[in-house]
Amino acid sequence: MPPKFGATASAPTSNNVALPKKVIKCLPIYICCILVFLVIVNFDVVLSIPAKSGTQLSPRPPPSSPDQTLTKKQPGDTFPQKIWQTWKIDPLLFGITETARAMTWISQNPQMRYEVITDYNDMTYVEQHFGPAGLNRPDIVDFYRSVKLRIIKADLLRYIILYAEGGLYTDIDVEAIKPFHRFIPERHREEDYDLIVGVEVDMPEYRNHRILGPKSQSFCQWTIVSRPRHPVMMRLIERIMKWFKSVAQKQRVPIGDVELDFDQVITGTGPSAFTAAVIEEMNIAAAGTKGGHDKITWDEFHNLDESKVVGRVMVLTVEAFCAGQGHSDSGNHGSRGALVKHHYHASNWPSKHRRYTHPAYGQIEECNWNAECVEQWDKDVAAFEKLSEDAKKDIIVERLKKLQPQQPPTAQQQQQQDSSPQIPSENVLPPSQMELES
Repeated sequence: MPPKFGATASAPTSNNVALPKKVIKCLPIYICCILVFLVIVNFDVVLSIPAKSGTQLSPRPPPSSPDQTLTKKQPGDTFPQKIWQTWKIDPLLFGITETARAMTWISQNPQMRYEVITDYNDMTYVEQHFGPAGLNRPDIVDFYRSVKLRIIKADLLRYIILYAEGGLYTDIDVEAIKPFHRFIPERHREEDYDLIVGVEVDMPEYRNHRILGPKSQSFCQWTIVSRPRHPVMMRLIERIMKWFKSVAQKQRVPIGDVELDFDQVITGTGPSAFTAAVIEEMNIAAAGTKGGHDKITWDEFHNLDESKVVGRVMVLTVEAFCAGQGHSDSGNHGSRGALVKHHYHASNWPSKHRRYTHPAYGQIEECNWNAECVEQWDKDVAAFEKLSEDAKKDIIVERLKKLQPQQPPTAQQQQQQDSSPQIPSENVLPPSQMELES
């Protein structure tokens, strides 16, 4: 019979378990703690729930990681973050010297990509970017394929790479002293320039010299920074093709059989050609500005003490890319402004292209732009031209004797010398004693 209303309930049976009163009082606190724990563990899920209309969620903070510093914006980020080099073989086959220098670029710029175009894949690269699937310039592809001179292909390839993709190009024998972001002077706005070059030779006093003139005022081309599709690069490519074809016609040989001397390389594809194209582009860019401008010449960069932007080209001081040359007030590699160190002629290309060598007085380049040496060389050469043919021959013979290395005696000559009786002379002392007595 059920209990009447208001009657006391019977005691709990063994099937009913009563919770302690303290637990019942703390139960809400336990539940809250569990809910808070679940929210913390599933915080990503909570943030991913769409907000209702009219409300906004705070942006998710970026994760903290060791790589976070690599994504931080640095000077130079508006340029393609790619380091380019060209060499005979793949980096995996580099020797100790090439590997050590290449590693300076990678270690100084871990945020940048790095690629080497080799003698085995250069044609593939040119076809990819200038063939039908790329810029569709079969004339450039055919010309590059036809050229056999390695130094011409090397100069041409750097211009092709920079036009196609942009980035930082540097020769295989160049060492990075400072990271790429140090190439970018903070006092200039990056959007105001598309090309970065450095002064190499600043000796305008020799601009009219018959040999040194074309090389006396030039920008460096062993390290160049460019945005893609820069007109300077295409101007160089097209100008080189036209010039090289004209040389082939004069020599009456196919393009693959053309021979060039040292100065032809410098003026045709090297620093002189590069400098002329850069200054020409500066004038074109400056002509488009309001108010007109005076013609830009090398005078704009003579004795350059700090970087400057001219015609959308950033020009760095000679110390930046060309420190330690011994001329042009180039300073040294330990200075604050030095960015790279050039170790010169990894491929030894100058030995494969003859340069002017006077039969009696050698090469004027051996003076390394020293004023007294150049002046003396010029005087000697001028005086030489006034001599008789016999006198010229005598001077040439004397020079050849000085240049001829001292040959050690053959085994037979040494044996004869050892077996010959040595007769002492009272009037002749051994050299060491003669030197002491003198």
